[in-house]
Parts: sequence; C-alpha cells; structure tokens
Amino acid sequence: MSNGRGRTWEGSGKPLYWIILTYLLLLLLLALPCMGFLPNFWSRVLTLSWDSHTHQYMTEQAILNVTLETLKNTKKHQGNQAEEQTRLGRGFWRAVGGVVNSNAAMDFLSSTRSDPVYHFDSERVDSAMVMLQQFWAQILLSVQAKEYQSARHSLGQLLHSLQDFYSHSNWVEMGQHSIYLHLLHPEEPAIPVATEDTPTCMECFSFTCRNNLLPRLTNKQRDPQLLTTGYFSTFPPKPQGKCSHGGILDSSRYIGAKGGINKDSTSPLFSPHHYLHVEAATLATEATLTVLRDLRDTVGHKTFLRLFSVKQVPALVFVMDTTGSMFEEITAARLRAHSVIQSRANSPGQPGTFLLVPFHDPGVGPVYETDDPNQFMEYMENLMALGGGDEPEMCLSAIQLALTHSPPLSEIFVFTDASPKDAHLFDAVRALALEKQSKVTFLLTEDPNYTTEMRGGRRRRRRKRRSREPLSPDRFSLYSSLSSLSGGLTIFTTNSDIHKVSTIVEDNTAADKVTLLHVESAQELMSSHSFRVDSSVKNVTLHVTGTLIECMLINPSDQSQSLLSEQGPLAELEHFQGLYRISLLPPIEPGRWKVHTKSDGNLTFNVIGDSGVDFLYYFATVTNETHPGLARVEGSPLAGVPVFLVLAVTGLAPEDEASFSHVTLLGAQGETLQQVKLNSSSSSLSSYSVDELVGWVESVPSVPFCVQLTGRDGRGNKLERVSTEMVQPTHVQIQVLSVPRLVPGHSTMVDFDIMNHGPSRLFSLNVDDDCGYLHERGPHRFHVAEQGSFHDQVNLHTPATAQAGATVTLTLTVRDLDSTDSNYAVAYLTVVPPDPDMSPPSCSAAGEQPTCPSICTGSNWSVSLVVSDRGRSGLAALQLQKGEGILTLFLSPPPTEESTGNTHTTIGGHHHHKARLEKGSSPVNVSEWMLDSSQPLWVRYTSSCCSAQAELLVWDTAGNMKRCHLTPGQQRQLQDRGRETSGAGRITLTGVFFLLLSLLWSSLF
Repeated sequence: MSNGRGRTWEGSGKPLYWIILTYLLLLLLLALPCMGFLPNFWSRVLTLSWDSHTHQYMTEQAILNVTLETLKNTKKHQGNQAEEQTRLGRGFWRAVGGVVNSNAAMDFLSSTRSDPVYHFDSERVDSAMVMLQQFWAQILLSVQAKEYQSARHSLGQLLHSLQDFYSHSNWVEMGQHSIYLHLLHPEEPAIPVATEDTPTCMECFSFTCRNNLLPRLTNKQRDPQLLTTGYFSTFPPKPQGKCSHGGILDSSRYIGAKGGINKDSTSPLFSPHHYLHVEAATLATEATLTVLRDLRDTVGHKTFLRLFSVKQVPALVFVMDTTGSMFEEITAARLRAHSVIQSRANSPGQPGTFLLVPFHDPGVGPVYETDDPNQFMEYMENLMALGGGDEPEMCLSAIQLALTHSPPLSEIFVFTDASPKDAHLFDAVRALALEKQSKVTFLLTEDPNYTTEMRGGRRRRRRKRRSREPLSPDRFSLYSSLSSLSGGLTIFTTNSDIHKVSTIVEDNTAADKVTLLHVESAQELMSSHSFRVDSSVKNVTLHVTGTLIECMLINPSDQSQSLLSEQGPLAELEHFQGLYRISLLPPIEPGRWKVHTKSDGNLTFNVIGDSGVDFLYYFATVTNETHPGLARVEGSPLAGVPVFLVLAVTGLAPEDEASFSHVTLLGAQGETLQQVKLNSSSSSLSSYSVDELVGWVESVPSVPFCVQLTGRDGRGNKLERVSTEMVQPTHVQIQVLSVPRLVPGHSTMVDFDIMNHGPSRLFSLNVDDDCGYLHERGPHRFHVAEQGSFHDQVNLHTPATAQAGATVTLTLTVRDLDSTDSNYAVAYLTVVPPDPDMSPPSCSAAGEQPTCPSICTGSNWSVSLVVSDRGRSGLAALQLQKGEGILTLFLSPPPTEESTGNTHTTIGGHHHHKARLEKGSSPVNVSEWMLDSSQPLWVRYTSSCCSAQAELLVWDTAGNMKRCHLTPGQQRQLQDRGRETSGAGRITLTGVFFLLLSLLWSSLF
C-alpha cells in the first residue's frame, strides 16, 4: 500500500524481499564506505530507514511545491493542488527526474563522489561556497540561453551540495534555526571556519554521540562561534582533535577525536547525531525551497514553468527537405503546423516548442526555434523548394540538429524524398533519440525522377531511363531503423497523398497522448495483435503502415467489423498511400480489443489514445562505492545480467484507485520476452509525489525490447501503457567520467571509460559534437581484452567567440567491428565566461526613516534606499514583489519627500522621478536609464503603517538577483533572503546485523 495516495500495489514481494535482505547482509559484512546523504528512494529500501529524508525526496517535494505555488499565483490556474499536481504532465516528471538524477549522480560519479568540496566535508567550506556560486551562475546562463536540460543538471548538483551542508556541519548544533545565507551570498554575515590546528570535537565511544563538539562549536557558549564539518575516510587526512563524519562506514571515526557528527539519517549506526536528523532535514528543505523560489523570481514565472516543462505539449519539430521536388511536402507541413497551432490556441497550458530544420545538399539548417506560434508560421511560410533534386541528401545531419535543439519526449517529423548522404552519423543520431526518448517519423514521398516497384512485398525505387545510375533498394533502411528504435513510423507515400498522410502530425502531437500498442509484424500473411482500453482513455487511433489485404477489428464484447470492406459501429478507416488511419467510434468499450490482419509485406501498428496516465522508466544497478543506492544506467543496459527497473507512474489523481502488478518486456514483433513483477517504493512521507515502482529483471534480454506496464484502473479494467522506444541490450559500456565547463578561448579534456563485458575484440569509437569544437572525431579503432577496459580523453577547443550559456552536446558511440554490439554516452557541456559576474546588486538605507506607532490607522512609513550593482554588469530591472505601498524610482537623491511628485522628466531635469511601482506591476527595465554600470538608483517606498512589510527584487544584467526587505525604522544594510542553502537527510540502516539474520531466518518458516 502506498500511504497517502489511495492506491494499492500488486506484485510478488517475495523475490525482491530476498534480494533486499541478501544485499543488506553483504552491505554490513563488507562495511562499504559511505560519506554522505543517501541519494534516492531505494536507499530507504536498502537500509530499512523509512523515516529518513533523502536527496531525492527533498528535491522532488521542493520542486513540486514551488511549481504548484507558482501555478496558484497565476491567473490562469486556480485549481486545487491535487488537481494541479495530476495535470502537470509526463514532461514535468521527466524534468524533475533530470534534476534528481543529477543530484544523486554526485554520489556515484568517480569525479565527485569522494571529493570533499562537493559534500561540504573536511572543513572545505570556502571552496564549496565558490563551487555553489559557480553552479548558480551556470544555471542562470543556461536558462537565459534556453538550454533547460543543462540548467536542470547544474541545479541538481547545486542542491546536492547545499543539502549536504546541514547534515555534515555543526550548523544545527550551534542552535541555528534559519539557513546560512553566506553560503550563496558572500556579502552576508559569515561565521569563521575552524582552522586546521583548532580542535573541534571530543572523544565519543558509542554509536550515539551527544555533546562531543567543543563548546565554541555549539550553542552553549556566547563567545564567537566556529563552523566545522566532519572529515570522512582517509582523504584528506584527518588532523588530531577534528570531528569525523562518523558512522560504521567511516574509517576516520577511529582517529581522535573518535565518533562523528553527521545527521544523515535516524539510525545511530550510521549517524552519531541521528537525534538531530529532523532539524537538519527541515533546514535543508527550507533552503531547497528558497533556492527554487529565488530561481523563479530571477528568471520569471513563465520561464520557471518552461524550465520544468509544466503542462507542456509535445514539441512540434519539422525536418524539411527543401530541394526542388518538395513543394507538395512543404505545403502539407505548413497546413499541419497551422492546424496544430489553432488547436493549441483553444486549449489550456503552454503552447509548446516549435522547431524547424531545413536541409538539402550540402546545406543544413539553420535551426529555427521559437515558443511563438506566429513566428513559427512565418518560418514555415518562408520555406522555398529550390534547386537540388539529386540523391542523396544531408538528412541525418538535420535530424541530429533537431534532436539536439528539441526538448526530451519530442515528436520529430521528417519530410523528404531522398536517402541519407551522411550515413556515418547514424550512431550519433540513434544515441540522441534514445537518450531524449524522442520519436522520429519519416514521411517519404515519390520523387518524379523515380518509379516504384513492389517485389516480394518490399518497396523499391529506381531512377527513370534518363539516368542509368543503379540505386540500392535498401537505401532508406537507416530511416526505417531509426523510426523503429525510437517508436516512430516510416511512411512511404506520394505527393498526391502527403496532405492526408500528414494528419499523423496532429494525431501524435496532441496533449496527453499515450501509446497502447506499438509493434512490427514481419509475417506476410496473417497476424494478430491486441491492445487494452481502460476507463481513462479517450479518442483511440490506430496507425498502420504497409499494405493490408484484410483487417478485422474485434471489440471486448466480441463484436467484429471488417474495416476494408464495410462500415460499422466500431471504427472508421481512412486509407492513404502508405498509411491506414483507424479511429474507434464512441462510446469506446473498455477492455481488450483485437486486430486480425492479412498483409502483403511488413506492417507496423501504432495505437494511441488520450489519457493523463502514463509512465517513465530507467534501468539501475546497486552501487557500493560511497553510498548504498541505485545508480541509473546511462546508455543501453548490459544483456544477460540482472538489473533493477525503476518506473514512475504519472497522471494519477490522489483519490484514484489503481494497481500495477508487472511490466512485460516485449520484442520487436510484440512477443513476450520476460515478465517483471513490481513493488512500490513510494514513500509515505509524500502527499503529492509521483508514484514509483521497482522491479527486478533477472536477466536483461539479448534482443531489442520495449517496456509495457500492466495494472488495473479504479473500475477493475486492465490498464496497459507502452513505452515505444526499443531498448538495445549490449555487452559494452561507455561512461563519461566528468562534465567540465567550457571556457571561450581554452581547450578542455573530457575523460571516458569503455568496459568490455564480452570476449576480446576490436572496437570503433565515434565522437561528435554539434558545435564543431572537437579536435578529432574518429572513427578511432582500439582493442579491448575480455572483461577489460579502455580509458581515453577527447579534446574540445572552445573558440573565443563562443556564447556564454550555450550548450555543447557531446555524443560518444562505441561499436564492435564484428557485430552489432554498441553503446553510447551523451554529455552536455556548458560554455561559461572566464570571469563571470556572480555579485548580486545591493540595497542600503539612505537617511533616517520614521517608525510606526502602535496604532497603525492613519499613519504612514517611508524608507529610502540606494540600489547599486556590486559587480560590473550594471542594474537591469526592479520589481515590487510584496507590499501594499508605492515604490518610486529616482536617478539622483530626492532632496525631500515632497520631491516625489507626479512629474516624469528626463535625466537632466530637476525632477528626477522615473517610475512608480505597485505590487503586481511587471519588472521595470532600468538598464536603459543607466549612464554606466556603476551608477546607482535611489528608491523611496511609502506605505501605511498597517502594512509594515515589503520586498523589492533587484536584478543586474548578468541575472544576479537581490531580495531587499523593507520595514519601518530601517537604518541598516538591507537583508537579502537570496538563494539559500540546504542540507538534506541521508538514509541509513535502522536494523542491525542480528535483526537481519532473524528476519532471514523467520522467512524460512
């Protein structure tokens, strides 16, 4: 039972129960090292520490709460929280998962897991603060450049380190009840860090360490306090008298002073200060919330919602061949784009992203990307079919650009009549499609220079007599392979039918589309397939590509209809060249529907419907490096080995009753390869969170497969969803070890490892980036021994003209030269300026301010401020965030309060009032007022004494924000709540070795 969600979870818990107990026994016997908060939900399972807080829990909940808070404050969304949470969309949860995964990866990557700076260990507070500020600057740069995926990655890293601070330091023991502003705001008051030769702890000889901090490091002494953090393991060496991280997995706890101070969990075995875990987690949560609120206020509410793909419909992405034969295709694409835009204009939510990539030979691009539907239509109208016409074209280069620039879960439609000239890019394009879970659909039309023959059920094109150049019948096979593995379709049609066939664009890009069936049939005669409709599914559409001879549709009541020969009550069929479009007629009966077909050649079936209930998934393995937990498998999973399958079910309302029993791994033709039982891992701590399930795959299949989730809806109807991308099992792994920042004018090395899990063999490595920064692309050939590994680097040179905030997508693909065995890794590298401005503006009181009497009625208060930029960027904008009064802006000091009249004059005038602001007013752009970056502004705020609080937001042109609090009688430097830091709760074991033995023993009887 998933507490707080009103749903039950089916599954055979027995095998998973044994796995957990076995792993826990091994964990205790091996005493694996652990240095920080446990990363994710599975850590609770592995350690039986159900009441602790993890990085995942705090991060998910904070993002969800701030997102709902942001929606509530917009006029368009006035629903209750439960309804809003249900409608956030699959894209939102994937975006949240990206932040959570980046957060957890800090504990798994070899470049970060043992570095004390990333975890606020070993008194490396100053270095960690610099790193936090770099992460924040990187987030702002990425958001400003609309590189949202990179921004989420940096945000996850920042939150991990912030969350570790409160558990690994003595902040809570000092009696602090608010977050430490200085961490991200160096101008705020600081507490000195204990020097290397200053003892910080006393000896402790028990699991629970009380009062083991020296008095100056607690709240027991009024003298100036000192800040410290615990040392972990053997690096760096722990000086005598310093505090350890502590717990049974920390080897430094044996060095004086013995014991430790971490508050990672509620277990005394792993957290000597376990009794302060809740306090540390509370501060960490508050700090995480504040970071997100400051990010929202810095980038704006609309951009914040786009950052997390809130209620985003699938991106509309066109890859257009613009050679002279493509007039009809371009016209069809224009009509479909216009229809999609009209449909979205009449529906709630974000309009989505629009992206166009034209190509011919040799030109590719540019990429036209916009959030403005009208701008996109202007791009489409400007497309011209000119020149070219010869086979082949640079199609894969254009698809690579589309995948790089489009968000995850996009639908990409390729209009062309030519085969690819750039086949060497196939591996890189495949990697991007799988990594982003985007579908690629090809609409291939007849070129007038070609005719079509059907031989043995296979479509083949050849040139007319005027050209004797032979053409391969398989020249479109790469398109078919790419659409097949990504879950799209390849449709061979004609110029006369392209307008009708392109209806598939509208079908697939509508909001809340889910897949009920996706299967390819290689049989040339009879085939049978089925799909299930549950009570949440509406508007079911079947797309079939190929040539049908017979097609029988049977509903759950065994009522049938021959779709090719008769009209009936079940469905309506539309047949265009290359595509059959079948729409189920309402009312659609819930239950199992069957399709029996007879075909001439291969068929592909795709069944979609409207429903908010969907799922996300990833594969994971248990990591034993520094933290017990599940590390996400990047790239393809290894064939023939066990792995965990983690699913997140999205779109279920809190009151919904639903059960999910298993997933089925399906082969390319829909055959069952393996059934995997599911168990719930959702925490009872959460009232509004995505529901997580986990299953144990005993052996990953050796052939490509997709994942089908099975359960029952609230009415008892069987519920099925399919994730259509085909997982490509492999026997080779490739892992990027670090993701460094790129600095204009400098070279950067990216390290990677290749692990061979098969026999000794020869591999080929291809490296590609979308900006042309690589020194060498390959292919590179090298030999790796059986069960061996290969380490190397790639070198990128960032030109001095590179734009700060831009993201470089680096794709590495490795392939066995003697087989189809391959794998991939995708890394996103951000360009940062060599010396970024990370100093926020400042606001300080100017002159004396009156206080308010005890009876506020009829009295006013006023405060004057000087607002300036402490960095070199200059002021950009101001906004009155809170308060019921009036904020008046001046270019020079107002001599008296009377000078705040209603005049509005130029800079040189005697009256210098420039603008008046009230709460709810849009931010005022002041950058155009400034003569230079150092020029300040003067601000006067006047309000009734009955409204004694106000808040002013100030931005500089680099994106740094200052949050200024205004109160009556203010005569000091104003405080900024700013981006605050957090320290999370880490999960550890609550049982002991003998408890586990007793559990294992009792399970035998």
